Amino acid sequence: MSYLGESIPKLGFGLMRLPKLEDGTDDVEQVKQMVDAFLDAGLTYFDTARAYGSSEATIKAALVDRYPRESYQLATKNAAWIGEKTAEEAKADFDVSLETTGAGYFDFYLIHNVGNNRTKVFDDFGMWDFVKQLKAEGKVKHIGFSLHDTADELERIIGLHPEMEFVQLQINYADWENEAIQSRKCYEVARKHGLPVIIMEPVRGGTLADPPAVVADVPNGSGSGMTPVEWALRFVWGLEGTITTLSGMSSLEQMRQNIATYQAFKPLTEAERSTLEKAQRALADAIAVPCTSCKYCMKECPMNINIAGIFDAVNRGAQFGNDRAKRTYKMNVQSYGKASDCIHCGQCEDACPQHIAVMDELEKAAELFE
Repeated sequence: MSYLGESIPKLGFGLMRLPKLEDGTDDVEQVKQMVDAFLDAGLTYFDTARAYGSSEATIKAALVDRYPRESYQLATKNAAWIGEKTAEEAKADFDVSLETTGAGYFDFYLIHNVGNNRTKVFDDFGMWDFVKQLKAEGKVKHIGFSLHDTADELERIIGLHPEMEFVQLQINYADWENEAIQSRKCYEVARKHGLPVIIMEPVRGGTLADPPAVVADVPNGSGSGMTPVEWALRFVWGLEGTITTLSGMSSLEQMRQNIATYQAFKPLTEAERSTLEKAQRALADAIAVPCTSCKYCMKECPMNINIAGIFDAVNRGAQFGNDRAKRTYKMNVQSYGKASDCIHCGQCEDACPQHIAVMDELEKAAELFE
């Protein structure tokens, strides 16, 4: 039985990390070359968002103004939780995206980054009904959502909004068994409900392109000759029920390399899967805080500190370095208390089934990130 997006090529162009000129603006001419190479290879899916800086304007110049509208799929997103104060402002974002891209309509439109306190913003602003209305009016072809949260939350959202046609999930071999991300569990929930998946962060924001030695040494010692990016992409391309996999390519060279990897794709062998499992175990062993993200501690916290999210940032730092961990920390404390807001009441430690010294770890996190 076919599913939505089955015929779409499984390499998509994520437009979040576009090449830049020295003045910090998008290198539109290089993006045009990347778009040309992408389409010439028979690839068709482009993913942008208002939240990605000037991405929507750049894709207008590089793609929309230069190619027939029916020759590609264009997706964008609504992130109502970023600074919008009213439902009217949140809904007006769609018209801004439509005007900025000049696309006429969007093939895929997402309620973006559902999870934690962000879900309440979409609920309060009536965004679920709004995107249904957009589809009914023919302004978008397909509606769905992206999620950075637990499998239980994904199950809840699907139950409340069965009209959603797809879900976008963070999936890569590093996060497959990560309890803070729950890639495998979320993927399995989507599969159970027959909801096709768009994969984001297959190379984990670039960290799996240049992984730490504890990870890189495992595949490198396998004798396969594959690059770290090939390992990462072949892992996700082997998953069933996907619409496409978004790669945030930042140069024409990256584009060419990813196209070559896609064109030569073969599913991982059992031996290669075993090698990646060793790399996954090496990553798991490198974590600094044994948090399983059950969030019992957060239910008891009078300061509304996102303890699980902060520990996720700490562990990312231990595994991949503090630069990316700092960005994770900043995102995970939005709408929450910071690590330094801890008043040492001790309720979190009483609630923690892993017996983590939560207050001490929050002090360390504050020293690292604040």
